[in-house]
Amino acid sequence: MFRLALLALLAFTPSMTSAADRKLLTWPDLTGRTQPSPDATIAYGPDHMQKVDVWLPAGNGPHPTVLMVHGGCWTTSIADRSLMNWIADDLRRDGIAVWNIDYRGVDRSGGGYPGTFLDAAAAADALRDHAARFHLDTRRIVAVGHSAGGHLALWLAARPNLPEHSPLRHGKPIGIAHVVSLGGLPDLEATAASPDNGCGVEVVAQLVGAPSATRPDVYADTSVPRLLPLRLAQDLVNGIEDKIIPIRLGTGYEAQAKKAGDRAVLHIVPKTGHVELVAPESAAWQESKRLIRDALQQRGAAKR
Repeated sequence: MFRLALLALLAFTPSMTSAADRKLLTWPDLTGRTQPSPDATIAYGPDHMQKVDVWLPAGNGPHPTVLMVHGGCWTTSIADRSLMNWIADDLRRDGIAVWNIDYRGVDRSGGGYPGTFLDAAAAADALRDHAARFHLDTRRIVAVGHSAGGHLALWLAARPNLPEHSPLRHGKPIGIAHVVSLGGLPDLEATAASPDNGCGVEVVAQLVGAPSATRPDVYADTSVPRLLPLRLAQDLVNGIEDKIIPIRLGTGYEAQAKKAGDRAVLHIVPKTGHVELVAPESAAWQESKRLIRDALQQRGAAKR
């Protein structure tokens, strides 16, 4: 099932990096490992990508639960949900259940706007529908997203703030109590204006769709800063040596979220690139897992 074409990300393989960069993990360092398997897979739609993998810890539950969103530049041919398998398994071993969602990327029929967003929303809401079956505790859900998935994890938390006229308003959004974004791209306008980001700028146009007379502002319901404040805590974990996501995209969003009154904290990890963020042995993931545990243990569950 695993697919990782790398596309633009191939520019950062060892053969084309400096000696210092070669100390960082590459995608083959991660994807060449034996891949753990989820405990169950459910479908939330008819498309092959409309699936969720469920990772269940030992015991009867109810299990504290992470809603996980993979990255890959919002592009199915670059990555699917299995890119998150190693950290999902690590959380499972630590007694935390994982609801690892997939969605149609901009390169698939039905993807882009509004499909990619509606898929992510439907996959997230399906957690509520299957919680009893899998003994999942939905009183306090922590959303965790990597790269483009960091954008989608934050966007899922922002769904209650969508404009009334938005085609993305669908169903009752599942409550999210906390978001941990791993090298995320929450500000689509800043990403589109940053040709040095590893996803490129054209993919943002594919994701948000073309302006029209009825929808002149394509960022109003797609870019997270437009939907602030989220009124929940947000932790942003970024690698200082990340060549895919420039650090200013993290500092820029942190400043916007704080200005809107949200609690947002940027955690910059040294000697860390983009792959380390989803490698279970890395310092970056250990910090992220600490943040996840702390968030799950906090009192005052989000309203459902």
